[in-house]
Amino acid sequence: MELDAQTRCAHYRSDLDIIAIKMKCCGVYYACKDCHEALAGHAIEVWPRAEWGETAVLCGACGREMSIEQYMASGYECPACGATFNPGCRKHYQFYFEAG
Repeated sequence: MELDAQTRCAHYRSDLDIIAIKMKCCGVYYACKDCHEALAGHAIEVWPRAEWGETAVLCGACGREMSIEQYMASGYECPACGATFNPGCRKHYQFYFEAG
């Protein structure tokens, strides 16, 4: 899958689609679940709530790694560089993160 310099992929390409998520199942950052599905060869394992302190979200604008908790509390803005994240991503949390 082709990614641009800020982690946008073929599936999500808006100016706000600039995060990547480290998948619990393989420890690899992917731009989205569809990229993981196409490339990984295994099913996604969601991050259990007890592990939301783990570093698993990457800002594509500055490269800052955040814990899931930090990302969830960010108000859709990178705490390091202020880049805005897509608030619509919350509609897909169930694919990556256990319901909190």
